[in-house]
Amino acid sequence: MADYHLPGDPPVPLTLRRSARARRISLRISSLDGRVTLTLPQSLPERTALAFAEEKADWIRAHLQKHPQAVEAAYGSVLPIDGQDRVIERAEGRRIQLDAGRVAVPGPSPGRPLQRYLKELARNRLAEASDFYAARLGRGYSRLTLRDTRSRWGSCTADGGLMYSWRLILAPPAVLRYVAAHEVAHLQEMNHSQAFWDTVECIHGRWQDQRAWLRENGASLHRYRFGE
Repeated sequence: MADYHLPGDPPVPLTLRRSARARRISLRISSLDGRVTLTLPQSLPERTALAFAEEKADWIRAHLQKHPQAVEAAYGSVLPIDGQDRVIERAEGRRIQLDAGRVAVPGPSPGRPLQRYLKELARNRLAEASDFYAARLGRGYSRLTLRDTRSRWGSCTADGGLMYSWRLILAPPAVLRYVAAHEVAHLQEMNHSQAFWDTVECIHGRWQDQRAWLRENGASLHRYRFGE
């Protein structure tokens, strides 16, 4: 992969990806974070792909206007944690402090330390919720992993492995718990049949509001950048 920018005000980041299967240039704009990716055949010159992007510049910019603007995790920025907006401030001490309305981070740049903190917080909350619902279900899981997934909020493997997006820590706690109950229910029902949804309701209770929240607001959780 290679990163370029589409000229203009502001410049638009472009990711060029070569594929042995590609027979022509294809353009994709992520519905989650607005990332623009050009996929091109192995033998096609990069300048041809960039010229193609420039021809589509008006369409790309019009499409990007429909997406939430990216927010960098910098001092003074606002970041939702547990679904509550917190201002990122500079910490006086050496530890990250989470209070009502703010999160204080030490160091010259808060992005990476804050991301590590959020991942650990997400792991703790998701492990606690997974343990709770697994106990209700009467089934154990084999492992719990976190990723920054863009197509799903969680998954469950046939051998009982649970995977979650760490960005769930940015959502309201009730939403995080629903996703945990959803994946734990797959330990018993590896499908989305009525029996599966009955299992979710049995161990969690009503889930419709939380699922609706994710559908309406989930994409916005991917707008926050941490200097990756």
